[in-house]
Amino acid sequence: MSAALEEFCGSVFWNDSFLARPDADLPVCFQQTVLVWIPLGFIWILAPWQLLPMCKSRVKKYSVTKLYIIKQVLSTLLLLTAVAELALAFVEDTEQELLPAVKYTNPSLYIITWLLLLLIHEARRFCLRRDSGILFCFWILSLLCGVLPFQSLIRRALQAPISDMPRFVLFFISYGLQLLLFLVSGFSDVAPETKEITKQNPELTASFLSSITFAWYTSVVFKGYRKPLEIEDIWELKSEQKTQAMYAALEKNMKTAVRKAQAEMEKRKRKKRHRECDPDHENNLSKAQSQDILMLEEKQPKKKKKKNDKGDSSPHKDYPRGWLIKTLCKTFWKNLLVSVAIKLVHDALVFVSPQLLKLLIAFVSDEESFAWQGYVYAILLFLTAVIQSLCLQQYFSLCFVLGINVRASLIAAIYKKALTMSSATRKESTVGETVNLMSADAQRFMDMANFVHQLWSSPLQIILSIFFLWGELGPSVLAGIAVMVLLIPINALLVAKSKNVQVRNMKNKDERMKIMSEILSGIKILKLFAWEPSFEKRVNDIRARELKDLANFSYLQAVSVFVFTCAPFLVSLASFAVYVLVDENNVLDAQKAFTAISLFNVLRFPMAMLPMVLSSAVQTKVSTVRLERYLGGEDLDTSAIHHNPIAGSAVRFSEATFAWERDGNAAIRNITLDIAPGSLVAVVGAVGSGKSSLVSAMLGEMENIKGHINIQGSLAYVPQQAWIQNATLKDNILFGSELDEARYQQVIKACALLPDLELLPAGDQTEIGEKGINLSGGQKQRVSLARAVYSNADIYVLDDPLSAVDAHVGKYLFEHVLGPKGLLRNKTRILVTHSISFLPQVDNIVVLVAGAMSEHGSYSTLLANRGAFAQFLNLYGSQEEDASEKNTTAVALAVDEEQSDEDMEPCMEESPEDVVTMTLKREASIRQREFSRSLSKNSTNSRKKAQEEPPEKVKGQQLIEKEAVETGKVKFSMYLRYLRGVGLWYSFWVAMGYIGQNAAYVGTNLWLSAWTDDAQRYLNQTYPVQQRDLRIGVFGVLGLSQAVFLLFATMLSAHGAMRASRVMHQHLLSNILRVPMSFFDTTPTGRIVNRFAKDIFTIDETIPMSFRTWLACFTGIISTLLMISLATPFFALLIIPLGIFYYFVLRFYISTSRQLRRLDSVTRSPIYSHFGETVSGLSVIRAYGHQERFLQQNESTMDINQKSVYSWIISNRWLAIRLEFVGSLVVFFSALLAVISKGTLDGGIVGLSVSSALNITQTLNWLVRTSSELETNIVAVERVHEYSKVKNEAPWVTEKRPPHGWPSKGEIQFIDYKVRYRPELELVLQGITCSIRSTEKVGVVGRTGAGKSSLTNCLFRVLEAAEGTIIIDNVDISTIGLHDLRQNLTIIPQDPVLFTGTLRMNLDPFDRYTDEEVWKALELAHLKTYVQDLPERLLHIVSEGGENLSIGQRQLVCLARALLHKAKILILDEATAAVDLETDHLIQTTIRSEFADCTVLTIAHRLHTIMDSNRVMVLHAGRIVEYDSPEELLKKQGAFSLMAKDAGITNTETSML
Repeated sequence: MSAALEEFCGSVFWNDSFLARPDADLPVCFQQTVLVWIPLGFIWILAPWQLLPMCKSRVKKYSVTKLYIIKQVLSTLLLLTAVAELALAFVEDTEQELLPAVKYTNPSLYIITWLLLLLIHEARRFCLRRDSGILFCFWILSLLCGVLPFQSLIRRALQAPISDMPRFVLFFISYGLQLLLFLVSGFSDVAPETKEITKQNPELTASFLSSITFAWYTSVVFKGYRKPLEIEDIWELKSEQKTQAMYAALEKNMKTAVRKAQAEMEKRKRKKRHRECDPDHENNLSKAQSQDILMLEEKQPKKKKKKNDKGDSSPHKDYPRGWLIKTLCKTFWKNLLVSVAIKLVHDALVFVSPQLLKLLIAFVSDEESFAWQGYVYAILLFLTAVIQSLCLQQYFSLCFVLGINVRASLIAAIYKKALTMSSATRKESTVGETVNLMSADAQRFMDMANFVHQLWSSPLQIILSIFFLWGELGPSVLAGIAVMVLLIPINALLVAKSKNVQVRNMKNKDERMKIMSEILSGIKILKLFAWEPSFEKRVNDIRARELKDLANFSYLQAVSVFVFTCAPFLVSLASFAVYVLVDENNVLDAQKAFTAISLFNVLRFPMAMLPMVLSSAVQTKVSTVRLERYLGGEDLDTSAIHHNPIAGSAVRFSEATFAWERDGNAAIRNITLDIAPGSLVAVVGAVGSGKSSLVSAMLGEMENIKGHINIQGSLAYVPQQAWIQNATLKDNILFGSELDEARYQQVIKACALLPDLELLPAGDQTEIGEKGINLSGGQKQRVSLARAVYSNADIYVLDDPLSAVDAHVGKYLFEHVLGPKGLLRNKTRILVTHSISFLPQVDNIVVLVAGAMSEHGSYSTLLANRGAFAQFLNLYGSQEEDASEKNTTAVALAVDEEQSDEDMEPCMEESPEDVVTMTLKREASIRQREFSRSLSKNSTNSRKKAQEEPPEKVKGQQLIEKEAVETGKVKFSMYLRYLRGVGLWYSFWVAMGYIGQNAAYVGTNLWLSAWTDDAQRYLNQTYPVQQRDLRIGVFGVLGLSQAVFLLFATMLSAHGAMRASRVMHQHLLSNILRVPMSFFDTTPTGRIVNRFAKDIFTIDETIPMSFRTWLACFTGIISTLLMISLATPFFALLIIPLGIFYYFVLRFYISTSRQLRRLDSVTRSPIYSHFGETVSGLSVIRAYGHQERFLQQNESTMDINQKSVYSWIISNRWLAIRLEFVGSLVVFFSALLAVISKGTLDGGIVGLSVSSALNITQTLNWLVRTSSELETNIVAVERVHEYSKVKNEAPWVTEKRPPHGWPSKGEIQFIDYKVRYRPELELVLQGITCSIRSTEKVGVVGRTGAGKSSLTNCLFRVLEAAEGTIIIDNVDISTIGLHDLRQNLTIIPQDPVLFTGTLRMNLDPFDRYTDEEVWKALELAHLKTYVQDLPERLLHIVSEGGENLSIGQRQLVCLARALLHKAKILILDEATAAVDLETDHLIQTTIRSEFADCTVLTIAHRLHTIMDSNRVMVLHAGRIVEYDSPEELLKKQGAFSLMAKDAGITNTETSML
């Protein structure tokens, strides 16, 4: 071979002597052949792919750009140089004897290559991304191979005059042109037509260089640094990454796979039947028995199956299995393949570095070696590091993108399935479970996809490491590996232990949060009864338990960190010790030690990853089963619904028999019915007679047994329970149709929605919360009806829409919408109803009995028939007449109910105290409503105020909390505040611990390098035993001290973090319980709860962890840099510029990353909520036929989230590439400096310096990650602090204590008393002066908003006076502590609030009274018998909000509370709605008898109750208008007598009930 080549170029091809000298060079022949052919071969093999776009005829060509012209010009110049060289050869050939063949072939090869290049540039004009990666690689190769001839030509020119001037010049021209082309190809080439695309996503047109370094992303990072990113700033997804495209691909593969799997399933079923010989049919075993047989069959072949079958009672719940993973692999095979290739390259390179390190150490230790070898090694180390990092980042980016794509396509599949699944399948899983499939299971697949390649890569890396280590240390490696394997179960044990602690702690947390939310919702009561200390104690007790568990958890964590730190050192100790002890000829030298250490470092990662990935794979298996069962379930079968045109019939049932489940009992039987177009048909029948089933059958939601239904035209459906979307009211009505303003207004008017729109804060633009949370039942039903009316369908299916609204509204709706004169008079209407009053007006009545149609016809015919319908009428009709005769008050009351239900201004998060809400709450009758319009100015003002205030009060209008979101850098004071919480001494010692650990770490490594230098010192002598033992001993001690320091630091920090958690929660809680009521009126509870839940959790668990990791990374980096500087002092100079670059990258990245994380969580919740909504409104969506629209909405919601997650992934890669470049430079310079100062260094110290440098990259990455996490989390400290600083109300106890037994008489004096709710609002009480004598009974009356309730708030100083005073028994109440005041007054509040806990705790939270006293109070409150019958009696647990007691009973418990706590003054804020007349009577009589010797103030809403008081105070607009005995006032013909007349009271006697 070489002989032929030598003839070919006419000189020596290879001779080793060329390299064995200080000024080594390669032979000219080698340079002219191999170095030329490598790059050319590369481009020739790959060029055809690049030319493919030209062959596709359909693709259009993009226009010429400046860059394109530059490239083509440069390529033409290159072509000319090659032609010139060829011409030169021919010219020389004529002048002298034959030239070697190479002079002709090389220029010819170059000519062909440059022509190919011109073609490739042209071909790239057909592509969107015009730069070719292959060309870029070709330039790099060509330039690298050209470097060698370049330097040898220059060296020759310097030694002697140049012999071949023309070729010398041509070579440099050509090299220069190649360099220029290389530089040009680094820029992105964007055609003018693609400018728009580039604006939306620069990734599409980014050059190859920009793509592998993620440089196209830089502009986002800059933007994120300048201002907080919004979703608009993030680039669009590539079209193939949009949910729709991915799901389309998945669906195609899924259909075939599921079909196969179903066939398999059928086979399994057949086999099973075959094996059983159909016992069901032959012996007619009972169902249970046959099920047992099936279960046995199931158990034997597949043990695992039992777990999945829980809850599925029917035995045939098999499902198509084993198709999901295959489908996903088939869909995403490209991504998987590319990432496998990249990962293989990376894994190979991982093992190159230790080998290079070994060569470098050998080079430094060897006196004879040539300098150029060292430089080659340094450069190779740098190149491996760079390529490794590029590969790793591309691989990660591919894996994470695979993860989000798998998640997105699975979510899309689940969503699509939810829209088409049959009702039987739907019953198998609740809405919550389905949402879980989306959030948890799809997320699991995403996590798995990120690391799926570790399943093959980890074992590969482990095997390779062991192989190389064996080469270094022989069998003694097994000692090290044994240590590693032993550490795995220890870690597993720790993990299991901490999991148990975590589970326990979740319970504590839930309990604490439950109490907290109760405290916040019942804060008014706590304040009125002065119960805050008791509840504070309860919360603190739970918190103490929680912190104890948390401490245990932290200690466990500290131990596992300790184990993890010990690991690398123990492993190297074990291996080296065994190696040295096994055989005295084994001497540890630098090459062996440091190569081994860097290999052990490589080994750590796969060893840690493998168990994690395996456990993740097991979890994914569970998710796979769940998803396969769900996605493989049966679809809705609508084949029984026909759409054939039949004249004169809108809906025709032909012998229709339908059931809810395939083999279930028929819910409707043999119905044959014809409904004419434009008629109004009522469907009536007793409860459970199949009315709703009839509707569902029409909508195709049921399983067909026989017969069919023919429907002509489009459907609109109003379900029995209105389904409201989380959107504006207008969107709910339009429901995806175009807006036609006139029709819209008409519909709103007809559906009686106009009055409601006036009450909603933003009219029809008000955002309705999930499930219509801020609308009353009646409003929801009317919106649902309006949606149907607006949709302008042909056939209306109305499932009892009038049940949720009251009688008069129902009547209005029937007249204006449904009836013969309504908006829908020309449409076909099928109305299921219970209301008899409308039946005479319908065209046709269908009577259902037990699922069959018993009769149908018009009202009069059916009455004459005397059948089921006539009986039905008699039964219900009589009741209805009774009701209407009783008196009209029932109706009026109903009106009140409905109105008050709706008028409660639903969007205000004010407490009921606020005038506005009071106004709205009680304005029942219409007349009062008009009166309220002219109400005193203050209420209108405050109503305006409430509307003008920032939207944060309007719960529905803005769902994402726009609270003070911290953006930009976090203030340093926050860190300080946290450290103060930990304790400054603690913090100091923790830092010292970390510094100690790193000092020990540096010591260990220096000792090791000294140990390895012994190999040189005792080169040909035997190694002294005591020296050997000393080396091993000290190495072990230093290593252990490192771990001990760390244990000390983590234990201390765990302790300190506990302290900080305790202190911060304590401050927050005690402050929140001491803030005035007005704070709770203006702050949504959710926001306060969030402080106690999420922010406290962050302070408890996340911050300590982040702080520790940050410290460890920081000190680790410092110590590594220190070690390198010790080895090569010049390195210290390089630290500064690298540090500056690092800092800038970090600052830029952190601000962007934090925003992207926020955007991810903000855009993720809409996916789940939209899904939950869809599942609950399925029948409506299907009835209207809007599945497509919802699918699209889901896709767009998904894409927005995908966009932000994708951006976040890229931002991490952007950062990692840049940081790893810093790391590679560190490696390069440490190696380079070692080479430069070769003579002065030992091999050991060089090994130390370079192996530390190789390890630094990971740590640099981690430091940024933890810094950004810490910044994100420290905000919690700020948020908690913000609420610990809210202004408090007056102190609970002051210097001035009231006399013992105060108030003894119970006299109350108001002196010119004025008060307002908040400083910026108007006065509510406008100067009240009056006195109430001892034991006097006073009633307070007045229209809504007159200031009645404000009066009680003033007595308890919930509101502080603006002017004036209140004096009780000669004590000015504003001078004493709040608790002294509140504990000495008694109140029976308007709404009975109870707390979770025992009944006894609800009566007496401080345990001040004996059991006898408590029983006595219960007896007086008429609760004794009830409580005695309870199993736990006084310890009966009251559920949240007192749900397990009736409202009447709750009111009586409040009465018992007042009786127990009996004070001289009782304020009775009379309960309005809840109480039935009987309970009311009980309460009144008890109060009259028991509180006879007390002063009683009654805030009355019904005048009957106060007609027997001594005096009545009439308030109007915050002033007293009348104040006298009731008899006097009735005579006076003033405001009071007017009110009495309205209530039907003429004199005091008639009122006594």
